[in-house]
Amino acid sequence: MRDLKALFSLTAKIFATCSLILLAMTATWGTESGFVSNAATSQNEGKHAMAFAISSKDFQNGSEIPKKFTCDGQDVSPDLSWTDPPEGTKTFALIADDPDAPAGTWTHWVLFDVPANTKNLPEGMSKDEQLPNGARQGRNDFHKIGYNGPCPPPGKPHRYFFKLYAVDSMVNLKPGAAKQQLEHALEGHTVGKAELMGRYKR
Repeated sequence: MRDLKALFSLTAKIFATCSLILLAMTATWGTESGFVSNAATSQNEGKHAMAFAISSKDFQNGSEIPKKFTCDGQDVSPDLSWTDPPEGTKTFALIADDPDAPAGTWTHWVLFDVPANTKNLPEGMSKDEQLPNGARQGRNDFHKIGYNGPCPPPGKPHRYFFKLYAVDSMVNLKPGAAKQQLEHALEGHTVGKAELMGRYKR
C-alpha cells in the first residue's frame, strides 16, 4: 500500500511538471508566432480608438469656459486642437452645442469641410461663411454664421460640447447650412469622433 501511494504521488508530480512545461511552450509559441489573445487585441484597439482626441489650451475638459469665449465677454471662439485622426479622414466637421438650454439643444457653431491636414483652430475664428483654407461655416441658433459662445439664463451651469467629426469625404453643403443638415450629411461618412465639454453659468 505504501508503494502504491508513493507511485500515485510520483505520477501526480510528473503530470504537474508536464502541464507547466506545456503552458510555457504555448506562451512562447504565442509570442514568437505573433499570436495575440482577444484581451490583448481589445486593449490595443481601445488604445487606438482613444487616440483621436480634441483639447483646448483655454479650458480643460469638464471645466469652466472662460468669460472671454461667452456672450458676457468678447464672444470669440476658443483655441481647439486635435491629435491622431483615424485613417481615411478626408475632412473634419465641428458642431458645438448646449443640451441644457431651456428650449432644447442650442447650436453655437457649425463648421465643415475642414481640410484633413488641419490640426488646430486658433482662438477667434473668423465669422465668414467661407474660410481661407476652404472650410465652410453654418448658421447657429442665434441665426448667425460662425461661433457664438455660451449665453445661458441665470441658474445652474450648462454643458457645452465641442464635437469634432473625422469624415471620409467632403460634405459639400452650402455655407450657412444648419446643424441638422450637417448631421444628415455625416451619416455613413464619419470615421471617428472626438469630444470636449466645458461648463458655464451666469
